[in-house]
Amino acid sequence: MSIATAIITGDIINSRKATPEAWLSSLKKVLNIYGREPKQWEVYRGDSFQLEILPEKALEAAIHIKASLKQERGIDVRMAIGLGEKNYSSEKITESNGSAFVHSGECFEGLKKQTLALKSNSEAFDTTLNLMLQLAALSMDDWLPATSRVVTTAMEHPDANQKELAAILDNSQSNISEALLRAGFDEVQKMIQFYKTQLTTL
Repeated sequence: MSIATAIITGDIINSRKATPEAWLSSLKKVLNIYGREPKQWEVYRGDSFQLEILPEKALEAAIHIKASLKQERGIDVRMAIGLGEKNYSSEKITESNGSAFVHSGECFEGLKKQTLALKSNSEAFDTTLNLMLQLAALSMDDWLPATSRVVTTAMEHPDANQKELAAILDNSQSNISEALLRAGFDEVQKMIQFYKTQLTTL
């Protein structure tokens, strides 16, 4: 099975408890890194969004979106990654369709307490990765704004070392190190890498 594309469907948790200005600019900023509006991403119904992205970038993008939004206290995001085909391409991502869109929609409808999950045509792939995502969420769902800011910066500057990240954030290297440790950042990076290797088996 060839995986042509990935669709991330998401909505903001607690969006009504904060003004849209508190999180909308952060969301649009990170979505702009991965594509153009409205062909590759769109915000709709006020607090929902959809993004089309290369399959190998999908998990990384979802975690990047989460870290960006969690810089605002009390805000979080629910996301479903759908992997599959794109049979119809519209000028607006929300009007395009294919199995990737169906998988993303079905996966999103199935989210209950889980904040991040994925769906493809392979049950074995989905079972393994979703278990890993549930375990990762035990840490990611509890990221505080300061930790989320460090994670976001680390993801946006993948080649920077801790000293360079400290300079960007005007913080001490020990604080950066502690924040990345608290976030389980190394483990999250390993999970992203594992996801990429498993994609090649689909």
